[in-house]
Amino acid sequence: MSESLGMSPRCLARLHAVDSPASVLAQLVATAARHLDHVHEQVTDAAHGAASTLTRVAAGRAPINSLGILQNSATQIDILAARRADAVEHLLNVLHAYRQVTTSDGAAHPAPRPGKTPGQSPTPNALPARVPRGR
Repeated sequence: MSESLGMSPRCLARLHAVDSPASVLAQLVATAARHLDHVHEQVTDAAHGAASTLTRVAAGRAPINSLGILQNSATQIDILAARRADAVEHLLNVLHAYRQVTTSDGAAHPAPRPGKTPGQSPTPNALPARVPRGR
């Protein structure tokens, strides 16, 4: 994220006049980036928990429940993965809007959206699987 912007999302708002459209969009970029970090952390924690459970079962150190080994955690991971994909798409959309506003000739020559070609939606793989914290 920071590499593509040239700075951390938090620093973006300082580049613009207070309450300007670019400043508002910069705040939205920072908020969307923090949200993606939070959701990614939840996915990671849930996946580590499931991996730990499976490791204990494989080693014979945990009983196998007749209702399933992972029970609700697999569903939770799927839901969190979908939320992460939505957060990635939202961040890409906000970044696109920010770039449009901050590009001097943005209205005359709209830039292509990151991770998107005409007729396609942004892909969750457009950002790295692990989004660094502390931007």
